[in-house]
Amino acid sequence: MAAIYNMGKESGLWDTMLRTDTELITKKDLGRNTKTLDYYDAIVFANTTSELDLDDSQKKDMMSFIKEEGKGFVGIHAAMDTNYKWPEYGEMIGGWFDQHPWSTFNAPIINESPDFPAVRHFPKEFVKYDEIYQAKEWSRDKLNVLLSLDPNKLNYDNPRVHRKDHDFAVAWAKTYGKGRVFYSTLGHTQESWNDPDIRKMYFEAIKWVLGMTEGSIATHPRP
Repeated sequence: MAAIYNMGKESGLWDTMLRTDTELITKKDLGRNTKTLDYYDAIVFANTTSELDLDDSQKKDMMSFIKEEGKGFVGIHAAMDTNYKWPEYGEMIGGWFDQHPWSTFNAPIINESPDFPAVRHFPKEFVKYDEIYQAKEWSRDKLNVLLSLDPNKLNYDNPRVHRKDHDFAVAWAKTYGKGRVFYSTLGHTQESWNDPDIRKMYFEAIKWVLGMTEGSIATHPRP
């Protein structure tokens, strides 16, 4: 999250509040001049793999923040591996974690949406060393797949490969009501955050969810 903070500070485009708890994900008046959801324009989750400590009112406020108020959400890596007891969260982010069959490896990636601001700096095909999540309850007809694994360059012998269609998205963009949502599985390794390509992807993704840039969220078939 320090990278996200530094991106905002160095660019001057946003201020970042870093938290390791969920207290501010609410619209309740907490007193002490505390800035809650009404103050912010986007949420970035880079959370650990666990159920977040959110009560029902906080969950309702967070979804309203995105869906009704048109605010932004960016999910980094493990943001898809949490909140399994909160169905609307999975609907909002686009799916759930379902193993990482190849663990951390040199992932062969295809850029499916080269016109989208968060990925236009990537070539058509490239390799990144990272841990790639497999998604369940996920479908490309509900979102714009930006990056995906090249299905012709993967080993399917691992029993943890569950997707029979061999469709493994690496990054996507979608809307949720009035809000903009971006997710990518990239960002597990230290190498990722030292990689200017990955940092630029998240920088442009935040700009997009904040409405500073435009990019299509139209669905499209696999290449």
